[in-house]
Amino acid sequence: MLSKVLSFGLCGIDGFLVTSEIDISAGLPSFEIVGLGDTAIKESKERVKLAIKNSGFDYPINRITVNLAPADTKKEGPLFDLSIAVGILGATNQLPVESIGNTIFIGELSLDGGVRRVNGVLPILIAARKEGFKKFVIPYENRKEASFIEGIEVYPVKKLSEVAKFLKKEIEIEPVKITNYQTFSREHQTGLDFKFVKGQKNAKRAMEIAAAGGHNILMIGPPGSGKTMLAKCFPTILPDLTFEEALEVTKIHSVAGTLDAREGIVCRRPFRSPHHTATLVSLTGGGRHAKPGEISLAHNGVLFLDEMPEYNRSAIEALRQPLEDGVITVARAELTVTYPANFTLIASMNPCPCGHYGSKDAECKCTQSQIHKYLGKLSGPLMDRIDLHIEVDNVTYEELTDKVDNEEPSVEIKKRVDQAREIQLERFKGDDCFSNASMSVKQCKEFCKLDDQSEELLKAAFSTLKLSARAHNRILRVARTIADLDGSKDIKVEHIAEAIQYRSLDKKYWI
Repeated sequence: MLSKVLSFGLCGIDGFLVTSEIDISAGLPSFEIVGLGDTAIKESKERVKLAIKNSGFDYPINRITVNLAPADTKKEGPLFDLSIAVGILGATNQLPVESIGNTIFIGELSLDGGVRRVNGVLPILIAARKEGFKKFVIPYENRKEASFIEGIEVYPVKKLSEVAKFLKKEIEIEPVKITNYQTFSREHQTGLDFKFVKGQKNAKRAMEIAAAGGHNILMIGPPGSGKTMLAKCFPTILPDLTFEEALEVTKIHSVAGTLDAREGIVCRRPFRSPHHTATLVSLTGGGRHAKPGEISLAHNGVLFLDEMPEYNRSAIEALRQPLEDGVITVARAELTVTYPANFTLIASMNPCPCGHYGSKDAECKCTQSQIHKYLGKLSGPLMDRIDLHIEVDNVTYEELTDKVDNEEPSVEIKKRVDQAREIQLERFKGDDCFSNASMSVKQCKEFCKLDDQSEELLKAAFSTLKLSARAHNRILRVARTIADLDGSKDIKVEHIAEAIQYRSLDKKYWI
């Protein structure tokens, strides 16, 4: 007898329909799975066999053939265990075939018949809903991430026997209740605060500009000057994740297996800080199954590279594509996947190997060749893609021990950032652009027009600092953000002057 059960597979963060076709015929007992499945799928025959037996059902002593269609698409993981088991039970008349219908079955089976959590449920539900499917049976442990998708019925199950009783209508299973994202996200707001950062007014100002316009930033300063703490405070002044952004981020984390099952959704902007020994694959993504890397896990959030020159050169250079395009393409022999990677890069570094070059408090002991070699680890094209370069010097004892609580808290800075972002959203309404940092060259010409005085100042800086065309456009974008923070419709000469100030280190360190 033949039965068909619907499931979904994953290619990157996109789901695709998979039909589990099960045929049970006369012949020597065997169990074959075809349809370009990986090792985890090939091994599912043992999991399915024992799960059926240990759940109290009869396992057919016949020839069993399972085809995962479409047969020309690579399929990975244990997602299809449940659909195969349900199909076998349907083909042997232990389950009513008509009750299966257009229900999507997703889940891994344990040997005792339990239904285990799997990765990627959220992107699967979103893709299936787009194709018109409304009813789903998923593992109980995945119920939380399913609770944020409206317009579908999701039934969480713990055991294969429970699925059978549900399809036979012997028991009722309550569908997952919808969770309100706005309420949930407000309950999970945590983080450091800029009010605990003493001094560093210039750095805080640059951080505010970076947050307001989505700009990348590089901090250069001696050890202990507060670069890491500034970076960790940065997410607290970023705009809140919208529901659409949260779903995008959660899809990536769900596929990567880093999603917290208790929360079910990523409601805070990601802050990823990989160690400097991180490999190229761990940063960009890849491996046998082309999983997302740190660059993609930081999507819609922050990627912090502490002591950037210490990272592998090839890993750093791999940042070029995502910094320019907002995506990262992972190409492997069996699969090519494009993941979203629209993040704000925050990088920090010492000005030299010992960390005291240019410091007012300590003497640098490095030779010029050592400094040149150290700084040479960062290429010009990469530096061009970082909008703001700032120096962060050590905090004085007086600033550190000042008992007057006069540091501005993150919540006040965030108000200005939110206002600037609202201006940008209105400016780019209808375009696929959401911040000044993402402006195209055409948009720069339209929204970054300069008066004669500002034009002369920018021309002089371009010549003196030997800037590239990309650096020229990035100065315009930063100036546009500074003007937005001031509530100014036009870019004024003081806005251009401040934007140029954040590129002046090009000449000091790299020329």
